[in-house]
Amino acid sequence: MKDFKTIVEEYQKLDLKDKRAALATVVKVCGSSYRSPGARMLITDDGKWVGSISGGCLEGDALRKARKVMSDKVAMTVTYDTTEESNQNLGIGLGCNGVIDVLIEPIDPTSNDNPVSIFTEFIKTDKPLAVATIFSEKNTAEKFILNEDGIVVNKFTNPELASLVEKDLKNIFTSHRSEAKKYSVAEEFEVFLELVQPTLSVILFGGGFDARPVSRLAKSLGWEVSVTDECVAHIAPVFFPTVDKLTMCDRKFIDRDFKITPYTACVLMSHNYEYDRDVLRKLIFTKTPYIGLLGPRKRFDKMRDEFREEGIEIDNDTLSRIHSPIGLDIGAEAPDEIAVAIIAEVQSKFSHRSGGFLKYRHGPIHQRDGLSDQVFKQVYLGTGIRDRQKNG
Repeated sequence: MKDFKTIVEEYQKLDLKDKRAALATVVKVCGSSYRSPGARMLITDDGKWVGSISGGCLEGDALRKARKVMSDKVAMTVTYDTTEESNQNLGIGLGCNGVIDVLIEPIDPTSNDNPVSIFTEFIKTDKPLAVATIFSEKNTAEKFILNEDGIVVNKFTNPELASLVEKDLKNIFTSHRSEAKKYSVAEEFEVFLELVQPTLSVILFGGGFDARPVSRLAKSLGWEVSVTDECVAHIAPVFFPTVDKLTMCDRKFIDRDFKITPYTACVLMSHNYEYDRDVLRKLIFTKTPYIGLLGPRKRFDKMRDEFREEGIEIDNDTLSRIHSPIGLDIGAEAPDEIAVAIIAEVQSKFSHRSGGFLKYRHGPIHQRDGLSDQVFKQVYLGTGIRDRQKNG
C-alpha cells in the first residue's frame, strides 16, 4: 500500500496541463526478479519517476517506452527477458534470470479509468480489494475491482471474461494468491489478479523513549501509527512528530477510541505492568492478529495467571496472536535495535513469513504462488536463545 500512497501523493503535485504521465506495473514474473508482481512506478515526460519496478535496471528503458505510451495514449505491455544476453544492448543488464512483463498505461486526468484516481480510493478503504487488470493486447489496462463483500466496483467491458474473472477474484480473498492467468473467451486474455490490502496500522500503548524509534521506523514503511499513554508527559508532539494519532487515553476506553481491525498491530511497551495487563485484557477480544508485549516471558505468564483467576482463558488461537517476548531474535539491546526487531516481527506476521535467514529458504524469495508454508532453518550463535528482554 505504500507504493499506492507514494504514487498518489506525487501525482497530486503534478500540473498535468504542462506534463504528461504514465503508470508502469509489474504484472507477471517467470523466474527471478528484484520486484514482485504489483510493483509500480509513476513516470512523467520530463524523465522523472517515483516508485520502482526493478532494482533500477528496468526503469530507464521503461521511461523510453512510457514516452511512446504518453504520446500515443495507448497502453502497452513490455516483456523483459533478463535471461537473454541481448538485453545488455538495451542497457538493462539485470542478470536476474527472469522474464518480466510490465504494463505501461497512460494517465488521463479527465478519465474515470485513470488508474491513479482508482488508487486514491484504494488508500481510503480499511478492507481488502481484489483487482484484475488485463495486460494482453486487447482491452489492455481494463480493470475489474471487487470488494470483500462481493460488490463489483469496476467491471470489464467483456461480460464473458468478467464472469470468469469474478469467480477467481472472490477466491483471492481466502487464497491470497496474486498471479497472472490466461482466459479463453473467443480469444485469449492475460489478466493480472492481485489482492490489495489496506494500509497496516500500528498502535503503540506506551509513549516512553523506546517507543519513539518504533514509531519512526513504522512510519518509514508507510504504516499508520498511533501512540497512546495515560501519562501526558509521554505523549508530547515533539517526541512523535510524524505519527498519525497521538492521544492520552484511559485504558478503559481503548476499544472505544481506537479502531482495531485485522490489519492493526498492537504493541504494548508502557513498562507499567498493570497498564499493559489491562490493555491486553481488552485486546484479546479484538480482531488484531498481532499483540506484542515488551518484557520477559514471565511477565506475560503472570498476566495469564491473573486472567485465569478471572475466568478468562487464553486459547491457542489467541495465544498465537500474542508475542511475548516481543520481536525477532536479532540480538537487539539498544532502543533502535529493539525497534528493528519489533517492526521486523510485525512485517513477518502480516506477510505470513517466519522471519528466518533467507539463505536457508528453498524456492523464490518473493512469494508469487500464494502463501508459503516455508519454515526457515534457524541458526543461533553463542550458547542459546535469549529468553528474556530488558524491562527498563
